Amino acid sequence: MAGSYKGACFCGAVAIEASGEPEAMGYCHCRSCRSWSGGPVNAFSLWAPEAVKVTQGEEHIATFAKTEMSHRQYCRLCGGHLLTRHPPLGMVDVFSATLPDLPFHPAVHVNYAETVLPMKDGLPKLKDFPKEFGGSGEMVAE
Repeated sequence: MAGSYKGACFCGAVAIEASGEPEAMGYCHCRSCRSWSGGPVNAFSLWAPEAVKVTQGEEHIATFAKTEMSHRQYCRLCGGHLLTRHPPLGMVDVFSATLPDLPFHPAVHVNYAETVLPMKDGLPKLKDFPKEFGGSGEMVAE
């Protein structure tokens, strides 16, 4: 799957490119991601920071950090969401919808204890986050 995947904000003023392969892909069910995305779940792809580059319109990017864990970035012109930087994890979440040609192969659900849209897909369901990301690592039933 290794390649280069291009994406842009809603108006196209900001362009990004992710190279290589994501470290992980899955779904987040937390209230913050649901509120930010405007949907019942957020489909994520986690990348090493050096794999994600802004190729156009960096001057149009604004950041909102509700917590130190998630620095959400979006286009100031159209409000289109781009990515979330997770400084404590050393990862960047590029929303799967931002990279339309990225083959999305989810492997896990995180924060499933907060779900409002139960998904019976056979994937592992974590109550919160994996232990290595500061969570309990506890699994919950579908």
